[in-house]
Amino acid sequence: MPGRALPALLVSATERRELEQLVKRPSTPQQLALRAKIILRASQGDSQGQIARELGIGEPMSRCWRRRWHELQISELSVAERLTDAPRPGAPATFTLEQIPQLYALACAPPEQYGRPLSHWTPRELADELVKQGVTVPRIAVMGVKKGVLFRLG
Repeated sequence: MPGRALPALLVSATERRELEQLVKRPSTPQQLALRAKIILRASQGDSQGQIARELGIGEPMSRCWRRRWHELQISELSVAERLTDAPRPGAPATFTLEQIPQLYALACAPPEQYGRPLSHWTPRELADELVKQGVTVPRIAVMGVKKGVLFRLG
C-alpha cells in the first residue's frame, strides 16, 4: 500500500548551487555526493521510491536524509555539515590522537631501555611508565589475567 506523497523538499537557490557543486566536485566523498543527490531529487518532488530506484539505494536511506535535511534546515550549519554523519553513541576515547603514537612507541621499545628489569612489558608496567613520562589521561585501566579470569586495575 503506497503512502501519501510528500511535498517537494524546500531548498534555496544558494543551497541548490552548493548541493550541485558537491555532486560535481571530484574530491567530494561518495557518501556526501549521494546524500546531496537525494536532497536534490527530493527538492524536485521525486518520491522516496523514485529516488531509491534511480540512485540504487533503499527507501529508508532516502527517507532518513530527507528528514535530516528538513530537521536541520533552520540550523546555522552549512550544506556539507548537514549531510555529514550524526555523532555516534559510545564512550569517548581514552587516549588522544597525539598520545596513541607515544603509547605504541613505548610498547614497541624494550623495557630495559626505560630501566625496567623485564623482558616484555606487562600492562601494569606499561601504564606506570606512561604516567612516569607524563602522558596524562583521566584513568588508565590495566587489563590482566588472574587464574584465567580477566580483571581490570585502575
